[in-house]
Amino acid sequence: MTKELCIRDVMVKPISIAKSAKITEALDKMLAENIDPLIATHNASVAGTVSRKAIADKLGSKQNSGIAPTAIHVSSVVAEDFTSVYPDESINVLIPLLQHYKLVVVYDSDHKLIGQVSAGDLLKKIQPDGALDGAMERGVTIEADERVVHLRRRMLDDNLTRFVVTENDSIIGIVTETDVAIALRKFREAVTDRHQDHRIRNLLVKDIMSAPILTVDRHAKVSTIVDLMLKKNISSLPVTDRGKLVGMVTRRSLVNAL
Repeated sequence: MTKELCIRDVMVKPISIAKSAKITEALDKMLAENIDPLIATHNASVAGTVSRKAIADKLGSKQNSGIAPTAIHVSSVVAEDFTSVYPDESINVLIPLLQHYKLVVVYDSDHKLIGQVSAGDLLKKIQPDGALDGAMERGVTIEADERVVHLRRRMLDDNLTRFVVTENDSIIGIVTETDVAIALRKFREAVTDRHQDHRIRNLLVKDIMSAPILTVDRHAKVSTIVDLMLKKNISSLPVTDRGKLVGMVTRRSLVNAL
């Protein structure tokens, strides 16, 4: 069936923001559109992408502590982390591309931006076969009382974007780069510069995590999980076996299993 489908059958309208915009505008747009990353444009051309992780890293940098979030431009966090395709190409070319990139942009024959494809868009048409074990990635935990500065250091050092939050060996929430970006933005806007360093060190994971959290059983059908993720507009779910964390299923891990 996939041989009959073209990229035009899965692509969606491109969602972009100008490089000259503020990162707060970019974050608001990503949250409103439930998308990550956004296409960054300059003079009607694609300049790169801006992600929630890049915004979180920027807001968490000590050298930017004295700069208001509304004074930081998208251009300072743009990365060339994308690739492009044409609408009449086979949908199959998307699989290896989305295993490497978060976003694929679609150009017409005149190199005009006409669409984009993310892992979620692809999973609406193609889903992995087999058991969930083959579509999981490692699940990493962090204690609810851990400090956010330590969370950020683990994210940076280990190139991680999400942690399952635990308390007394029980799963109570999840914390992602989105939670960090939102929390640091609010923090930078609310706390004056001379108090920031002290106050941010007292910020705990449980203060910024998302809860309650959905989990899925290790023996659940992959199709059921994909449907749940798309319906709830969520990008990851902890996987449990008899109440114990055994992994994480994400849109990226599902595409990697194709």
